[in-house]
Amino acid sequence: MTQLEMARKNKISEEMEICARHEGVDPEFIRKGVENGNIVVIRNKKHKSISPLAIGKGLKTKVNANIGTSKDRTDIDLELKKVRISVAAGADTIMDLSTGGNIRAIRKAIIKESSLVIGTVPIYQAAVQMLNSKKAIVEMSAEDMFRVIEENGEDGVDFITVHCGITRKSIGCLEIGGRHLGIVSRGGTFLANWIKCNKRENPLYEQYDKLLEIARHYDMVISLGDGLRPGCIADATDRAQIEELITLGELTKRARDQGVQVMIEGPGHVPIREIKANVELEKSLCQGAPFYVLGPIPTDIAPGYDHITAAIGGAIAGSAGADFLCYVTPAEHLRLPTIEDVKEGIIASKIAAHIADIAKGVPGAIEKDLLMAKYRDEFNWEGQVNISIDPEKVRTCLETSESAGKEGCTMCGEFCAIKLGKINSA
Repeated sequence: MTQLEMARKNKISEEMEICARHEGVDPEFIRKGVENGNIVVIRNKKHKSISPLAIGKGLKTKVNANIGTSKDRTDIDLELKKVRISVAAGADTIMDLSTGGNIRAIRKAIIKESSLVIGTVPIYQAAVQMLNSKKAIVEMSAEDMFRVIEENGEDGVDFITVHCGITRKSIGCLEIGGRHLGIVSRGGTFLANWIKCNKRENPLYEQYDKLLEIARHYDMVISLGDGLRPGCIADATDRAQIEELITLGELTKRARDQGVQVMIEGPGHVPIREIKANVELEKSLCQGAPFYVLGPIPTDIAPGYDHITAAIGGAIAGSAGADFLCYVTPAEHLRLPTIEDVKEGIIASKIAAHIADIAKGVPGAIEKDLLMAKYRDEFNWEGQVNISIDPEKVRTCLETSESAGKEGCTMCGEFCAIKLGKINSA
């Protein structure tokens, strides 16, 4: 049985128990959330070397780190270092988005190295295999797509992004509405071009039941991808994006009917005034399914700093109810991220997630901030380091003041307001 099927039979699985302990909630809370579809418990049946992860309503906002090769950079050792830094920096999941080299071998190496839940986008592998066979991507068959999805499940992948909402109808809406930047999703582009060239419906939509059979067999969570997400803020919340989201809502119900857990992927570039509405719209159209957002990024003109723009958008989205933040690194739009980029992206998203958790009243979130206030009042520097999101950075930056007897930092020294306040109240 899948996690969803067990929840419907009023059974609390071992995975639900583990997730409940991690989240600090009652196991019944997890079971009920899985039954209702607003929580997913992620772990492939064949991936027992990791702890399961729960994502959804009432739980801590989770953070994903994207890694993976490209045709220009196929250094597997570098990607394994990114796995290690992702774990150390506190990511909750890792997605392997490799498009260069031996995709399956890279995926297996990442799964072996990682102690975290792993996600993939199988259509990438299918596309690379076509090119390696000296064929056009649009020549791939439905069998090619489903064979790769089966391989991902067999290898132990815990969740997969599938662009089932790219349909002839949604592409038609895109063409009618027009866009400044068109389609910016790689998977979305692959399938949109396939539909146009073959004059046929998207196999992942047309043969959705076959996809569900595979997912159910491995208990993989389906992450319904936003292939028509906006790539600039001027394209946000347009007809094509919403048409795709409506389809994803319909597919959510069909997946649940087959005992398959679902989460929904959300838009990338969204002006700040529309972020809350986008979250509420997803929750309404997709029956409360966990929402996985890329950023979102509320301005287009900060390349090199998109980890900051994404953290701003992520904090707002999370506060409005988004459950899962896909990190964005300083390298977004510019290059394959370095190890340093990966860490900065994770930390920025963790800050956004924590801000969101405070806003949502997640148990234990505000308590950390209260503890930081206590440590600052006591000039407990070690406590401040340890409670921080990035202790290594804090330790590197910290300079205690000699003039203030180390009660205060070198910013204020003997004029430290906290120290002076204690003297005045004595």
